[in-house]
Amino acid sequence: MSQVDKQLDTLKSEIEQEIPNDITVTDVKYEGPELVVYTRDPKEFAGDGDLIRRLASKLRKRITIRPDPSALAPPARAEEEVRSVIPEEAGVTDLDFHEDTGEVVIEAEKPGMVIGRRGSTLREITQKVGWTPEVVRTPPIESSTVSNVRGFLKNEREERRDILERVGRQIHREEMSDDEWVRITTLGCCREVGRAAFILSTPETRVLIDCGDKPGAEGEVPYLQVPEALGAGAATLDAVVLTHAHLDHSAFVPLLFKYGYDGPIYTTEPTRDLMGLLTLDYLDVAAKEGRTPPYESSQVREAIKHTIPLEYGDVTDIAPDVKLTFHNAGHILGSSVTHFHIGDGLYNVAFSGDIHYEDTRLFNGAVNDFPRVETLVLESTYGGRNDYQTDQADSEEALKEVINETYDQGGKVVIPAFAVGRSQEIMLVLEEAMRNGDIPEMPVHLDGMIWEATAIHTTYPEYLRDDLRDRIFHDDENPFLADQFNHIDAGEDERQDVADGDECIIISTSGMIEGGPIMSWLRHIGPDPDSNLVFVGYQAQGTLGRRIQNGWDEIPVDGWGGGGRGDTLTLQMGTEVVDGFSGHADRQGLENFVKTMNPRPEKVLCVHGDESSVQDLSSALYHDYNMRTFAPKNLETFRFK
Repeated sequence: MSQVDKQLDTLKSEIEQEIPNDITVTDVKYEGPELVVYTRDPKEFAGDGDLIRRLASKLRKRITIRPDPSALAPPARAEEEVRSVIPEEAGVTDLDFHEDTGEVVIEAEKPGMVIGRRGSTLREITQKVGWTPEVVRTPPIESSTVSNVRGFLKNEREERRDILERVGRQIHREEMSDDEWVRITTLGCCREVGRAAFILSTPETRVLIDCGDKPGAEGEVPYLQVPEALGAGAATLDAVVLTHAHLDHSAFVPLLFKYGYDGPIYTTEPTRDLMGLLTLDYLDVAAKEGRTPPYESSQVREAIKHTIPLEYGDVTDIAPDVKLTFHNAGHILGSSVTHFHIGDGLYNVAFSGDIHYEDTRLFNGAVNDFPRVETLVLESTYGGRNDYQTDQADSEEALKEVINETYDQGGKVVIPAFAVGRSQEIMLVLEEAMRNGDIPEMPVHLDGMIWEATAIHTTYPEYLRDDLRDRIFHDDENPFLADQFNHIDAGEDERQDVADGDECIIISTSGMIEGGPIMSWLRHIGPDPDSNLVFVGYQAQGTLGRRIQNGWDEIPVDGWGGGGRGDTLTLQMGTEVVDGFSGHADRQGLENFVKTMNPRPEKVLCVHGDESSVQDLSSALYHDYNMRTFAPKNLETFRFK
């Protein structure tokens, strides 16, 4: 009998000692980080609302209760009973019964009403029919991504359970080494923006944090070939942790499965969906531009299948000696500061990912309160000594001023923006400005993936700023459904009609003008001196967006908008930069994040910034807070302990 099987037998005995005599446990298994308890008496489990909580506390495990098939009411009768328990105003749109696990997936417009106060309605459902309810939200804006991901995972349930059982046994395996050390190896995004990737390793475990591309530098992949990464074989990685879905952090996660990785990806649920959306688009853009895609769509599906979603604040075992906790990073939907607790109190490391320290219209500000942190790996995108962004209110006023001036001269405003994050932030500003009469009412055309990304935002309101979440689901005032917003879905003909039409605002991908429909808008509207191109986000070095910011007006538009290969155009539209809408903290925000950290770290590695930015921030933190700071290069390894 293996060590894990012995451990499960022991856990089963401990559970049987804790539960009442009238409850039978038929099996105990690991599925990923969770301990799954099978029982013939799910109704009795549900009758004691605190029983599962007490077991989880005693065993220090995340516990899921699954009914033995013999305890389940037939699906037809169960559906009738379930619907009778749930209030009609919850808006149930679908019930899906899975007999292999005894779960019923309930899709509803208002999941909170299905859950009930402290889970009371869920317990009542189990008491009546034996099935274990799982609740998901019906997207208020239809999302093909959410629908496809849910449908795919439903079809792959059996294989996914096999994956989870294998991962669970790997997490809870016996520790093999008596050594104690912690190392971080930098595989990308050091003294550069993008290509984020790090290896966190111990004698027992190797975890890859992020695996992204570098904007404006085709083919620059993280240094995955080195021995610390895939050089020893992809199968030697224990886990992948993804901080958020932007391509400079996620683009090459599916590539790992091409190289033979078959383990878990830990991230939040919205990041999983956005990763699928953005990486599939990444392949599509590569094909349209005549480049060989680095992986296939089948590897994107493998990444989704292997993802284990975690919620903010959940402490989760991901290896025998590593616990992971996600915290809100305030950057984009589902973005996380990732906290690793290593060993039995041995060491704690936090990776900021990309952060925004102050509240924005979309998100609450980044969390920086942890039980312990000895080392912080900190993004430095705006870490330069002069990288102070305009106050958000002033930024909004500046944007409204540009829009009013452009409208008065009969032009159009074109805003290149990331589909995820900045687009939704700008949508909220425009919706309020038109509602309050600060700018004229006019169409706001959304091109590229922006509408789909917006639909995903409304599917996960619990990740949005508190007051925005309440507007969407309590006051029936979803700002993303305002009449002004128009989804461009008819391609080039519709773009031509918009270009020939009246004053309007266009928000289009890509945010750094590296391909995508923004190239078509430049072809259509770029020659108009009455129109304005407005930058609202960071433009990395080497990107066309940065070059235009720096004064380029001769623009390559290969193939976009009906042009031929090698075509260029001369930009005659105005160019404006409106700071303050970035999803990144500025220099002051980064310093405040560290200054107010509780506890404050002993060491800080400044990464994900141009060379001058990381060095400026590293120097300032050293002088101001007397901590050890570093501005590492790629392929450096730091040993802690």
